[in-house]
Amino acid sequence: MRRWIASVALATACALLLGIGPAERQMAAAGDDVRVAIYLNLPGKVTSTLAAATLSGSQPLTIGVRQPAGPESWTSVGAGQEARFALDDYKVRLGETTDFQTALSWLNAAQKSSSAVLLTSLSKLGNTVYQVTEGSYESEEAAKAALSKWQSNSTLSKLLGQSKSVIAGPLHLEAGPYATLAEAKKQQAAAGSAGIDAYIALKQPTGSGKLSYYIHVGAAANQAALAQVKTEADKAGLSNLTAADAATPYLQLQDDHALSKKAGESAPLYLAGNSAKVWVSTASSGTIKLKERSERTYRGSFELSAFNGKLAVINELPLDHYLYSVVGAEMSPSWPDEALKAQAVAARSYARYQGMGFQIAHVVDSVLSQAYDGTVREAPSTIRAVDATSGEVVKYKGALIEAVYSSSSGGMTAEGKEVWGNAVAYLQPIKSPDETSEKGLYSWYRVVLPGGQVGYIREDLLEDTGAKTAAGSAMMRVKQNGTNVRQIPLVQTSVEPVAKVDSGTKVVVLEKVVQSNENRWIRGPYTPAQLLESLKSRVQTPVSGPVQSLKVDKRGESGRVLSILVNGKKVELRYPDLLRSALGGLPSTKFEVEETARIAVESGSTSRERTGSETLYALGADGQAKALSSATIYVMNGAGTIRPATKDTQFRFIGQGNGHGLGMSQYGAKGLAEQGYDYKSILQYYYKETTIVKE
Repeated sequence: MRRWIASVALATACALLLGIGPAERQMAAAGDDVRVAIYLNLPGKVTSTLAAATLSGSQPLTIGVRQPAGPESWTSVGAGQEARFALDDYKVRLGETTDFQTALSWLNAAQKSSSAVLLTSLSKLGNTVYQVTEGSYESEEAAKAALSKWQSNSTLSKLLGQSKSVIAGPLHLEAGPYATLAEAKKQQAAAGSAGIDAYIALKQPTGSGKLSYYIHVGAAANQAALAQVKTEADKAGLSNLTAADAATPYLQLQDDHALSKKAGESAPLYLAGNSAKVWVSTASSGTIKLKERSERTYRGSFELSAFNGKLAVINELPLDHYLYSVVGAEMSPSWPDEALKAQAVAARSYARYQGMGFQIAHVVDSVLSQAYDGTVREAPSTIRAVDATSGEVVKYKGALIEAVYSSSSGGMTAEGKEVWGNAVAYLQPIKSPDETSEKGLYSWYRVVLPGGQVGYIREDLLEDTGAKTAAGSAMMRVKQNGTNVRQIPLVQTSVEPVAKVDSGTKVVVLEKVVQSNENRWIRGPYTPAQLLESLKSRVQTPVSGPVQSLKVDKRGESGRVLSILVNGKKVELRYPDLLRSALGGLPSTKFEVEETARIAVESGSTSRERTGSETLYALGADGQAKALSSATIYVMNGAGTIRPATKDTQFRFIGQGNGHGLGMSQYGAKGLAEQGYDYKSILQYYYKETTIVKE
């Protein structure tokens, strides 16, 4: 999780400006329900967007619109039936055809470049017509730019042939209201028979208190295009059409075939217009599946609406039901009950502290707030932990705390200045039993291969030969063919191994370390170019490359790095914890830097350091000096430890901890629980001078 500061008063003011209803503001204050942003476009905080969301329920779904007075039920779909939701905004209509297979070829081609493609159907001139549209654009200008890109797509252009791509927009002509759906469909058929696009729309006009049916005719991007639709409608004898109301929220109904890719099988598609907040709910015992989020299922209800020009998907549910999942996502359900209870109280306090920190949501579903994956992360143990601590939060001097936590503090928690540059009274450095993350892990040997390469092999893949080198290093033998030699002591499937070796290969051991984990880890090696690229976008002062030296400039009380020197100059960042991402994504800021090319060279009475830019010479037994040209040079210190030094500059990081290190360490909580601490003692161990209260 990561810290985001939000003033509750400011958040409430923002909520008022954005039109969030009184009920939602009460949730932020009371903490009874929580609004979790699954998809949200909030530049500077989170950008997670999609063009259409697909929901289905374990029990029937009720679909409607959330009004200031509360949600209204407008329609429903059966249990297990998928319903799609998108915005009635600007889109690129790639093409229209009466042949489904042709439309499907357009869909498949467009989906190679965009995930925001719909294949809808409607009746025109007595035929079923298929339209393929792409995108969800906030303005006609943005849609025009997208249209230009699609027109330059040679593959799609060839498939489209004579079919012309155009911009579709949210401007419609309207007829109605109609008392029944059947009556509205009759009028829709009349428009379709005249060759004009027509759709059913649901809305409740202000003051009517009654849900009514309308038809929307046309999908124009500007007033001139809408006038053209009116001219065509008049010619067809549809004289009862007027410009659609631009203020009342509505749902426009279409049939979408993009999921099934079958002519005879479609899902209902609801396009939200005029700032409609679509509200989807089910029975309290049911769950709702969100297809686009790895088909996860969620408790509670969903709100879907336009926010900053994109579709926002919010899961609203009781706070404790949210915590059932958070506890299971943030800690293993198999951990001691007291650790899980501590996590439940910390997570509840954190969520409550946020207010409307994301303007229309309290939190997001990622570690920008707290990990939340819906019901898949729930377990009997996490539910017990939440229920046993229901309503309990952590307070400091009577005020709710921001109960931040991280995976592992690496043996010592941080204090506020080490992470964000400002002190927080209840967040102080303290020893933490984080070595629990190392239980049951393999050890790895750092070895030198016969060809001179250096890497790590897991202990179970090696056996001792009993032999040693002239320098006293142990020699071991590989036990099986195709053994991977890794860059760090960890299996990384996305990283190519240093080499593969076969059974019987003898290697020289340099060191033995525990597998990289949340408590102790190794990262790298990184080249100067890789570090420069990582630093560029994250530092406040420009770094001129190449990176030839990297040194720790200052450390905090817990040993975390506060600042670094790159090529001898201090690098400025907004706050110290940004060093993690600035240096290639390190697990924590508690680390040592190893410049692999740096060697102390003594010649007579003088001593200097070689950093990788100079050629190194060695004096042989024959008295002749020869340049060392191999990629790796092995040097021994006074204690007999051999270190591989590279010819070219590289950087390795050896560190401790995972996360910012503030507040509760999750592995430390596990360790304390195993020592017999109860959850309140664990919380008060990490959050100094606090109390646990039930609200």
